[in-house]
Amino acid sequence: MGHKRGAEFAAGFRDGIPIGLGYLAVSFTLGIQCRDAGLSLAQATVMSLVNLTSAGEFAAIGVIGVAGSYIELIVGQFIINLRYMLMSFALSQKVEPGLSIGHRLGIAFGVTDEIFGVSVGRPDRLSPFYSYGAMTPAIPGWTIGTALGVIVGDVLPGSIVNALSLALYGMFLAIIVPKAKEDRHVALACLLALVLSCLFTYLPGLKLISGGSRVIILTLLVSGLAALVWPVKEEKEAEHA
Repeated sequence: MGHKRGAEFAAGFRDGIPIGLGYLAVSFTLGIQCRDAGLSLAQATVMSLVNLTSAGEFAAIGVIGVAGSYIELIVGQFIINLRYMLMSFALSQKVEPGLSIGHRLGIAFGVTDEIFGVSVGRPDRLSPFYSYGAMTPAIPGWTIGTALGVIVGDVLPGSIVNALSLALYGMFLAIIVPKAKEDRHVALACLLALVLSCLFTYLPGLKLISGGSRVIILTLLVSGLAALVWPVKEEKEAEHA
């Protein structure tokens, strides 16, 4: 049992290294914005240590920078981060039925877009130790990057800082492309999401929907349609098929 847990942790750690490096680059920009909003090094570092949400933290800094209310902050965070609830629902179907609440909470704490991507792609049941392994380089990467942004943000040219922000999109591609090449259903779902996202971005009525709500709507639409058209057989059904 111990060997299996160690192997799962090592696999998660290996998959989490590129995520951590990407977080290091992206959160550097967050650190600069934290400093510009008046947060101290300690405040910015603790915020990134306990909040693994890029969109949520960037939005929070915007509210803090203009001295917004707590209500604005709470509502904004709820809408932006609601997608993590959907991701947690999906991962709950991959864990062992008898997994303790402690391990479930541990997995939930580390649910980010990137960690969800590598976790949901696991061929077998999701072990909590895989999730812990993926978090091990990811959390320090996000936290240290934020701290470095606060400390030395003025040293780097603006062009380099802007380029670092693109690292997040590179991580998304690194997660999606291999799975899409392996499964044409995933590729079609990604293509559908791309088309719908463009419609929501440019059509007069749809483009008024906020970014957080747009993500939730598109997630429900694409995942619901994919589940309807390409249902995945349950284990018992697959055995008797």
